This record gives sequence, C-alpha cells and structure tokens, in this order.
Amino acid sequence: MDMIDWNDFTKVELRVGRVLSAAVFPEARKPAYVLQVDFGKELGIRKSSAQVTALYSPDELVGKFVVAVVNFPRKQIGPLMSECLVTGFHNENGEVVLCVPDRDVPLGARLL
Repeated sequence: MDMIDWNDFTKVELRVGRVLSAAVFPEARKPAYVLQVDFGKELGIRKSSAQVTALYSPDELVGKFVVAVVNFPRKQIGPLMSECLVTGFHNENGEVVLCVPDRDVPLGARLL
C-alpha cells in the first residue's frame, strides 16, 4: 500500500449528494447508469456514470445519498461528460456497493 500524507488527502473533495435521477446509460461499455446528483447550493447538480446496475435499480437510486469526488477534472465517457465520481466498494462478487452516509447530512457536506 502506498502511503500518502495529510496534504494529499485534503486535496480530495469527497462530498455528499442526493441522486435526483438515474437512467440506463446504453452507450456505456459496461452496464451503467447516468446519475444526476444534487450537491446543494454551493456545488449544484452534477452528472456521473455509475456502474451500479447489478445491485441497484434506477428507481431505488432516486433520493439516495451518495459520496462522490467532486474535484476531479470532468471526463468524457462516450456521449456523457462526467462531472463527479460516485464512490463505492466491490463486494465478494465484484458488484459495486455504494458508499453512503448512515444518517442524514446536509447536501454538499465534505467528508473529513
């Protein structure tokens, strides 16, 4: 494991957002959804591609809190310009389980 220092960690902005919409992303190479995530007044709404189709339906994602990196450069993924990276963990089957707060927090709150 590569060690980083505190300054490296503080550069990564992990923020909480709420999924406003989730739709199948048919142009993605691997099964994915296009998510619209609300990060509150300061950051607004951002789009992301998320490979979470194995464990989540679009309806189940709407309203869900997610944790995302919001200070990566935008990335072109097929026809989508991704504006944040929604985080998750691979389970024992290789499926992505979303990283989520276990209580309500304000939209845009930063992970400390």
